[in-house]
Amino acid sequence: MKTSLGRQPVKRQHGGRVDASLLVALAGLLLVPAGALARLCPQIDGSLLLGGGLGLTVATYLVYRSDKHRSAAGRRRIPEAALHALALAGGWPGAFVAQRVLRHKTAKISFQLVFWTIVLVHQYLALDSLLGWRLTARAAHFIVRQVT
Repeated sequence: MKTSLGRQPVKRQHGGRVDASLLVALAGLLLVPAGALARLCPQIDGSLLLGGGLGLTVATYLVYRSDKHRSAAGRRRIPEAALHALALAGGWPGAFVAQRVLRHKTAKISFQLVFWTIVLVHQYLALDSLLGWRLTARAAHFIVRQVT
């Protein structure tokens, strides 16, 4: 069916809902990073850390929502590299929620591989900081031994 302007009508997809499983998954993913941030609070203002993280999360969600709307309207999209850069900068929780609530970028395997690599990097760094950077020190020591 075509509209009066001769274009195909835009299919509207309904987003998902925020349910208990989404909240449990997000809480699980935030557990280790929250612990690492709490450990940094005596050194850095905790409200700055929390506000910055929350701001990046909300901004990332809004950028995903904008990309979803642009996609539905047939307009120019936000580059995937920009979406990944926001996630890498710390907005990955907002990207995680946006992907599930808006059902956006969930079917593209290459995008998901990069996204989950970013999440794993954040998890690794948070865990390693809680362990006093022992994992990184061991990895560096192993690499040096292999090279020499």
